[in-house]
Order: sequence, then C-alpha cells, then structure tokens
Amino acid sequence: MADVAREAGVSQQTVSRVANGLSNVNEDTRVRVQAAMAKLGFRPNFAGRSLRSGQYNSVGLCLYDVREFGNLATVDGILSAAREHGYAITMIENVDDNLSLKDVSHKITELPVDGMIISMSLMASDFDSFKPQPGMGTVLLSMYEHPCCTTVESDQYGCSWTVVEYLKNAGHRNIRFVAGPSYSIDSNFRQKGWEDALVHFGLPVVQPLAGNWLADSGYEIGCKLSADTEMTAIYSANDQMALGIIAALQDRGIRVPEDVSVVGVDDSLEGYIPHCNLTTIRFDLLKRGRTAFEHALLGRKPGYTPEIVRIPGRLIVRDTVRNLH
Repeated sequence: MADVAREAGVSQQTVSRVANGLSNVNEDTRVRVQAAMAKLGFRPNFAGRSLRSGQYNSVGLCLYDVREFGNLATVDGILSAAREHGYAITMIENVDDNLSLKDVSHKITELPVDGMIISMSLMASDFDSFKPQPGMGTVLLSMYEHPCCTTVESDQYGCSWTVVEYLKNAGHRNIRFVAGPSYSIDSNFRQKGWEDALVHFGLPVVQPLAGNWLADSGYEIGCKLSADTEMTAIYSANDQMALGIIAALQDRGIRVPEDVSVVGVDDSLEGYIPHCNLTTIRFDLLKRGRTAFEHALLGRKPGYTPEIVRIPGRLIVRDTVRNLH
C-alpha cells in the first residue's frame, strides 16, 4: 500500500479508500491510484481485511465422496449461493470411514472460514455428543436431527411414502424394496419409509435384498427377484440398481412394466441413458446446497435457533409402472 501511495502521489489512507471501493475519493485520484495498483500488481491484503471486518467471506465444506451424484449437484447449489453472497467455498474431503464431527470441525476452523457445512453420507461416531464451535455457523447434511446444529437434507424417508402410495393407487400390493449398502444413511431412511408406508396401507413387508448402488449389483438382485411370483412392483433405492434390475428381468423374459413395475430414486440417468423411461424420485439438490449455505451464514448471528430442513422429492412418472386397475 505504501508503494502504491508513493507511485500515485497520495496517502495510504486514500489507497485504502480506493481499494475498498469507498465513494469519498476524487475520480481523477481514483484513476491514478488504480493505475498505480495495476502497475505494481497490488491487491488488498486478505488477512488484514479479515482482521478489521471479523469475517473471511468464506464457508468451509466437508464431503465424503465428491464424485457421488448427489454431492456434485449439492456443491453446485452451494457455489451458486456463495457467488450471490460474494463468498468463497473452502473444501476438504473426508476419506476416513470413521467420521468424527469433532475432528472435521476442528480441521475446518483452522481454515479462514465463517461457517461450515459437513456432509454426513456416513453416520458420525460422535453425532450425539458433538458440540459445534462457538460463533461458527454449522450445518449438517443429514436426515438425523441434531440438538445444536441445523440439519438439511432431501427427504429420504418421505420419498418412499410417495413411491409406495403411488404404486398402491396403481393397484400394486406386493412391492419389493432393493436397498443400498447398510452403511448408507440415505438407503436406511428410504427402507424405513418403505416399511412404514407398507404397514400403514396394510400391505405385506418382505425382507429386502441389498446392493452396492451399482447397476451390476442390481442385475444380480434382479435375477434373484425374477423367481418371486407374487411381486408386481420393485422399488429400488437408486436409479443405477433399478436399471440393472430391469435388465435382469428382461433377460429372463419378464416384461417391464407389463409384468413387473420398477421405480428408482435420484433421477440420475437422464442425459446418460438415451430415452430414459424410468419412473423415479427427483430431489432438488441445488436447493439442498443453497439452503445449507444460507443457514451456515445465519448460524453466526446471535439468537439463531437450529432448524430441521427436509426438502421433499418429486415423483417423475415415465414408463416403468403399470396401472393394474
């Protein structure tokens, strides 16, 4: 700043006013200072500005696997909200299967951030005992409710009620569920919603088979389910496994949807599979990310009360469900 002041022939205070975009500077002086900044490669000191303002204009983000479909779309929502607020996102990736919220939050608070968002694809070992850092807006992307942190998530439980009620209204009574891995919070809530909805509507519950989210595991399960002569519909915990299930049924001469209906979750195949005709649940993942970011900022304010935000999914009806009526 002193170098710029000498080059432009002004005081350091004037340079500071120009750097901060203040209006009380003569236009000719502003142009002269900006020219000196450009010549010398000057940029405002981030650390000094943060010390004066008490904030970094950045939010920390921790993800378990950035390659997951839901995570990519959520990051897009977080980034768009940050851009609108003039914020940056500082991201770390958790590669440890034993997620500790305390450890992750300490890593994030060592960075120049004003709040944090932690994605809980896995259950944290210290979820019940975790206390957020004082003065740090902390948001958990999780279906589990937390007493001290806002939790934001797509409604993984309610989406299953939507699917079961839709299939029931189409005349289906024997609705099988194909789960994801047992460690997946999303799959567990989807399974619980399926079970509760079946019980509520007086429909039979059959122990589900579990895959690993991939289409090949869906194919293997579809081969096993092809021997089930009572089922008329299959609800898969994600679209990839649903695609494998459909392929297996068709290879065994079982038509979809004429003989068996299939529904997935995520609506992740459109644009990847030509003429995708799978009936599925679509989540507003951009809204998930934007909502999480906004609460990370709100959480710093005095008197903020943690909230439970569940964003409902939307049924996308295509061609893989038959109406039995």
